[in-house]
Amino acid sequence: MYPEHLVAPMRSDLTSVGVEELTSAEAVDAFMQEQQNDTALLVVNSVCGCAAGAARPGVKLALAQSKIQPNRVATVFAGVDKEAVAKAREYMLPYPPSSPCIALFKNGQLVHFIERHQIEGRSAQMIADNLSAAIEEYCQ
Repeated sequence: MYPEHLVAPMRSDLTSVGVEELTSAEAVDAFMQEQQNDTALLVVNSVCGCAAGAARPGVKLALAQSKIQPNRVATVFAGVDKEAVAKAREYMLPYPPSSPCIALFKNGQLVHFIERHQIEGRSAQMIADNLSAAIEEYCQ
């Protein structure tokens, strides 16, 4: 587990723009149950460089540039909130564990998923464009 003083700025990178932080398995279950008839974006945050350079900035750009928004947006933090991340990954099956990653759900079903290997080596704008297109398609 990473010390809180190390991850606090990485957490606030998303929470400062209104992304809800989920720190327990129960919170993840509640988040997913509450959006059964809506759309939800769930981000697995991480301390890695691709989270800092592409994933978090890409999510923020996508949310800023998309005319349509998911009903709810939340994050869990890999390497910190173990139970929350484990529960989130259950909803992301059949994809293997990936940190960072970004999942879009509609009516409780996973409809778009961006894995770590799709984040690494790509710019924040590329991630944002990918995510914005998915948001526009599924969040109408």
